[in-house]
Amino acid sequence: MYVGRDMTELTMMSKTEWKDSELAFFHHSMQQVVPYLNVEGQSLHRQIVEEIERRGGLKRNEADYTHGTRVSYD
Repeated sequence: MYVGRDMTELTMMSKTEWKDSELAFFHHSMQQVVPYLNVEGQSLHRQIVEEIERRGGLKRNEADYTHGTRVSYD
């Protein structure tokens, strides 16, 4: 279950200020409903994807005993 800032708060901020877990969660959520998004939703999703790409993707550089190599938003 996602525990974090909601979309209302996040849309008031630059995507560069979002945490990786927030980008991952909202990208996954919006990816599930892409066919139903209006123009504003598509634009927001595109901005999220661009920020993820700018950061080099959602993978962690190294794993340890408490974290894998993928960003988890749960």
